[in-house]
Amino acid sequence: MREGILGRKIGMTQIFMEDGRMVPVTVVEAGPCSVVQVKNRERDGYVAAQIAFGAYKNDNKVNKPMAGHFKSAGVKPGKHLVEIPAGEFKVGDEINATIFEAGKLVAVTGKSIGKGFQGVMKRHNFSGGPDTHGSMFNRAPGSIGQCSQPSRVFKNLGMPGRMGGERVTVRKVEVVGVKAEQNLILLKGGVPGPKGGILFIGKDDK
Repeated sequence: MREGILGRKIGMTQIFMEDGRMVPVTVVEAGPCSVVQVKNRERDGYVAAQIAFGAYKNDNKVNKPMAGHFKSAGVKPGKHLVEIPAGEFKVGDEINATIFEAGKLVAVTGKSIGKGFQGVMKRHNFSGGPDTHGSMFNRAPGSIGQCSQPSRVFKNLGMPGRMGGERVTVRKVEVVGVKAEQNLILLKGGVPGPKGGILFIGKDDK
């Protein structure tokens, strides 16, 4: 677990620094997140704080077990839940973008953009076959079998398949700016996921 906050990727833009440099940034709506539960070693076997982010348009969408979970904490239901180190949090506390400072480094975790079913040239950067003289082998993966010894297909061969849509973490991302009144943080460069994707922004102390 890493101390941090849940957020939503708004998109990318660019800003000018005081020295005149233009820096591409990703705008992230960071929180506010409500502390729903604080777990302790005696009852749960470990120490953590559960935080929630993202409001439901209609509270009727919340199933009864989760509705009771939020009601007992006295907070509004949130779509997305994650656990962070407990720290000094209490149930009902609110975490917002003020936990970050410009110039600090963070680790950003999100779900990468899905690219559908792709062949070996796009998915694994295979070179492909010749395009001329009727080779009929332009973008094919080629033979995958072995001879009589070992007479089987090896595991983990590069094959066509689903590409993207995986959990990705990018570390050492610089916080360029924090707009606390709007719950926005500006991160240098790109981060995983599409616009509107849910991100976890954690402090990168290593």
